[in-house]
Amino acid sequence: MTDLPTTSLQAPLALVLGATGGLGGALAEALLQRGYRVRAMHRAPDKQRLMRPRYEWVSGDAMISGDVLRAAEGASVIVHGVNPPGYQNWGELVLPMIDNTIAAAHAVGARILMPGTIYNFGADTFPLLKEGSRQAPQTVKGKIRVELEQRLERAADKCVPVIIVRAGDFFGPDAGNNWFAQSLVQPGKPVRFALNPGRKGVGHAWAYLPDVAETFIRLLDRADELPRFARFHMDGHYDHDGMQMVRAIGRAVGRPNIVSFGFPWRLAGLARAFVPLIKELHEMRYLWRETIRLDNGALRGFLGEEPHTPIDVAVTATLRSLGCLPNPGAMTASEGARLIAEGGQ
Repeated sequence: MTDLPTTSLQAPLALVLGATGGLGGALAEALLQRGYRVRAMHRAPDKQRLMRPRYEWVSGDAMISGDVLRAAEGASVIVHGVNPPGYQNWGELVLPMIDNTIAAAHAVGARILMPGTIYNFGADTFPLLKEGSRQAPQTVKGKIRVELEQRLERAADKCVPVIIVRAGDFFGPDAGNNWFAQSLVQPGKPVRFALNPGRKGVGHAWAYLPDVAETFIRLLDRADELPRFARFHMDGHYDHDGMQMVRAIGRAVGRPNIVSFGFPWRLAGLARAFVPLIKELHEMRYLWRETIRLDNGALRGFLGEEPHTPIDVAVTATLRSLGCLPNPGAMTASEGARLIAEGGQ
């Protein structure tokens, strides 16, 4: 077996659960840029190793506690970026997976990094969400996410440090499982129109994945100054009238007045009884019908600023990654992370 370089052995180790996903992948790249070794767990690691050779791939399943514990050996950070595919089976999968991550972090002395969602909140807290806003969700998924965060808070009381960063809907390079890629545009095809799930005049919160990852990294850099349970909100890219993202897509493809259509929510309502994914998506409709913005005052107060890539740069990089623009030089997540780390925002 070839010996690893001494510098590699001395570098801190981060275990990323969900490294093939949007936020997990962006955070893995950002951690590499900060000098961490990244270990990633997957049920088919050999295939992943060919596509992402800079990660240390290990075999395992986030639903199996022993797998997570073995993968976490030697880690000082565990990124919990796993979610059930297709928004489905949350009741059976979400809480057992976080329990396994908590147990592993406790055993090895690691800090947990996890993205928060706006599912935790009900309409009584809209339009402005703060870290201390009451969490009274109106959906099953929201109640599960509240319980998940409560378990992390209890874990912090037992000396497992936690950092949660809550942001709006994700978009960015190397990420396809989100509203941007699954509704607004069609991956792999030139953009001829946009299918907007929001409504004109209704504000919506978006978050560019490299910005979210950089926020986590900057908080991690100053982790010694944080409480054991630290929770921050990002403003991200706030679309004040529900049309700013569509217009940014239009500018990126050279058609500022790009045609947009509303998402067929009524048709989705009819189809939800027959298509499980449509049922899950339809449950989130309320997040597009109400103005929602996240207050980043606490984050700015601690970091001094929120990492923020200009919207046109962010959207162009996302469209290139999705194969919607002809330029083959797509910005990868690692390039985006490096741009932000070097002050290119």
